[in-house]
Amino acid sequence: METGIKGFREITVTDEMTAAKAGSGSLEVFATPCMISLIEGTAASSVAGNLKEGQSTVGTRIEVSHVSPTPVGMKVTCETELIQSDRRKLVFSVKAFDEKGLIGEGTHERFIVDNQSFLEKCRDKLK
Repeated sequence: METGIKGFREITVTDEMTAAKAGSGSLEVFATPCMISLIEGTAASSVAGNLKEGQSTVGTRIEVSHVSPTPVGMKVTCETELIQSDRRKLVFSVKAFDEKGLIGEGTHERFIVDNQSFLEKCRDKLK
């Protein structure tokens, strides 16, 4: 897969996306786990159209700083860019912004997997 693929997603922070509701803190601010989910989803969807039938990507590593709080009701945008592609390994530069500026940044790694064999390997853990 060629580098340079960009992703973009915009959401509005709801009560369900707060640290208090996500269990990651006690404050009514955009939760770090929700920011991470936004980042992963944005990266995954950005490359989905470049995968072969029966393939997906799975998140394997994320290194992000959450540098500024965001209140309920404010819009958050996420931008990702594929900066490295090595066979099945994909590395993204990631940034998240609220309406006042940068709230998070870092890198995210995903791997291309064959859906069927990945799920079989997962189900084998139940045996």
